[in-house]
Amino acid sequence: MISLQINGKPVELEQPTPLPDYLTKLGVDPRAVAVEHNGEIVERSSYASVTLSDGDRVEIVRMVGGGRAPLP
Repeated sequence: MISLQINGKPVELEQPTPLPDYLTKLGVDPRAVAVEHNGEIVERSSYASVTLSDGDRVEIVRMVGGGRAPLP
């Protein structure tokens, strides 16, 4: 069992877990999130090289579209 912090909350996983597998488990589209792993922003092309391990700190932020169109 490993313990880590995801979005400021304690999380326990059975074992070190590849980031893409964890995102899949959450039902999250990797193209729709930004990830920070231990204080470093992870390039989307590098997600597969990141493994969540004991003591890690991870922030996962969903990108949300919308906003207001510019005024003419």
